[in-house]
Amino acid sequence: MPKKKKAKKTKKTKALKKSNLGIKKKSTKNKEKETLILRKNNNYSTEDKVEIKKIKKQATEKREYNVKDFVVYPKHGVGKILAVEKAKIGQIDIHFYKIFIEKEKLTLTVPINQQFNLRPIASINQINKCISILKTKPKIKRTMWSRRAQEYDQKINSGKIYELAEVVKDLNKNTDIIADQSYSERQLFEKAYERLKSEFEAVLDVSIEEVQKKMDKALGRTPPLEEEK
Repeated sequence: MPKKKKAKKTKKTKALKKSNLGIKKKSTKNKEKETLILRKNNNYSTEDKVEIKKIKKQATEKREYNVKDFVVYPKHGVGKILAVEKAKIGQIDIHFYKIFIEKEKLTLTVPINQQFNLRPIASINQINKCISILKTKPKIKRTMWSRRAQEYDQKINSGKIYELAEVVKDLNKNTDIIADQSYSERQLFEKAYERLKSEFEAVLDVSIEEVQKKMDKALGRTPPLEEEK
């Protein structure tokens, strides 16, 4: 009986020795691989290293507008999206809107990752508020005209419809007679008036004549007398 016990112990020890040898062999092999890799890396000179060029991509943004949508580009006014297209500039694919500005007969290309420059056209409630602004009395400032003209121009190009309505209201002279306004005043008034009118037209979906009547009524404008034939 005691001999059998000794035999069992020797079998266990042999198995343990074999497993330990296997672990040692694996570890030595891994170490050898690591040293070979290090040697290879060290043998490379700086000239042999490959330059990794970063691939530039257009910032991905969800498209907010669709074809045939009316939008407002602050510096140009109301436009209509004709198409959403893709172009390759260098090695970069760029998606952009093609926008036609009817008033200026101008086609703009606005990248989708810069669509924050656009805004949707006003709602009916905003149009009604603009009409109420046009009905109020103009604010007369006593500052120099050059400074006021600069402020009016900034408001016109801000793209904010309420500021546009304020410029129209402040520069309104209740008449179309040229003598009642200076040249620069009239230029700014017409610019603001036409931009506001084009947005009214797009929102209300009525003719230019009807929009003009609505705006002139709110401003209390009297049309010039027609010359007798």
